[in-house]
Amino acid sequence: MTLAPRDSRRYLPFLLAALTMIGPFSIDAIFPGFPDIGTSFSVGEVALQQLLSVYLMAYGVMSLFHGAISDAYGRKPVIVIAMAVYAVASLGAALATSFGFLVACRILQGICGGAGIVVGRAVVRDTMNGEDAQRMMSKVMMIFGIALAIAPIVGAWLLGIDGWRGMFWALCGFTVLLVAATWRYLDESHPVEKRTVFRPRPLMRGYLQILGDRPFWPLAIAGSINFSGLFLYIASAPHLIRDVLHLGADGFPWLFVPVVVGMVSGAFISGRVAGRVSAIRTVGWGYVAMLSSCALNIILALALDHPRVPWSTLPLALYGCGVQIAFPTLAILLLDRFPEQRGNASSMQTFGSLMMTAFVAGVLSPMLSSDMLVLALGGTALCLLGLSGWVWYVAMERRRVAQAKAAAAAEVAAEIEADEPM
Repeated sequence: MTLAPRDSRRYLPFLLAALTMIGPFSIDAIFPGFPDIGTSFSVGEVALQQLLSVYLMAYGVMSLFHGAISDAYGRKPVIVIAMAVYAVASLGAALATSFGFLVACRILQGICGGAGIVVGRAVVRDTMNGEDAQRMMSKVMMIFGIALAIAPIVGAWLLGIDGWRGMFWALCGFTVLLVAATWRYLDESHPVEKRTVFRPRPLMRGYLQILGDRPFWPLAIAGSINFSGLFLYIASAPHLIRDVLHLGADGFPWLFVPVVVGMVSGAFISGRVAGRVSAIRTVGWGYVAMLSSCALNIILALALDHPRVPWSTLPLALYGCGVQIAFPTLAILLLDRFPEQRGNASSMQTFGSLMMTAFVAGVLSPMLSSDMLVLALGGTALCLLGLSGWVWYVAMERRRVAQAKAAAAAEVAAEIEADEPM
């Protein structure tokens, strides 16, 4: 009697989603512990905010290499090794005896934490095409959205058990389990015959080729900036919850639950319309939702005598929905431009997104988070910047199609003229 072969594809959405969850858990779970970390090491809010900024900077820089390394050595080894090192970094953070050492552990977490999402996107495109890839990306982003809500709630729960160190113990344990699951259930999707050599010069040539592709820029801007408008609120959560909304450590769900409900809803819609609705219309729906949220945020900030829940945070559900309706389509459009360099393209996409979120966390959030109206205006400006990238891309595509039609018409006319009797 022979056993039926294991269908590893049914585990893929859960594995990729778990790998993607590392990001929000690394960011959001520690928010409730900021006051205790500050007390433990006698540091202020600006220094604490750098625990987020240095993580994102390291995450973004290393994302340039995760994809290229996976193109050279395979997807699975890169994910397994990166997650193992991340577990060690989390262990170091849990045992940190100085703020400097904690920051160093956060940098190491950032170096490794992006492997899952960068290489995971390449795995999706290795194994699936078209609407199947969009549906898979949507499933992953649905679970990613749930993680955004769970992370601060779990962080607050762990804070009551073992203080802020318990958060890092939990990250260590979760990553160890993830390493085991990836080793057991993830099949290698990038065969040896398709692998490239990891060398600095070819790597730079590949990046220059991607950067030289004109449609890459508007797609990268749209994909990166859209989430930044939402991340502005997420990065501002510690100050927003405690000082603006005057809630305690258990108040984070008032911010994160609307965000997650919207993101999960948007990812579900994106998966349902895959293959049925054009890319232009799908992304357009996303921007309608995001801009509607921005308008509501501004109106409520002006209308309310002081910020209060749920009204001050409820419109974020609509923004999160719009982000997730648009993102899977934008990601697939960008990756499909580079079928031979999907790892590199995913790295470039992630790098741009992470640099933007690091700027939001380290610069914009401290500047804008003291007032709901200013925060709403900042989020609106970021959304409009993302929209400008999408409009730019659509205009380029329409010109390309028009030129192709004109060239085809000219070719037909030339053939007819050549066939006419003299």
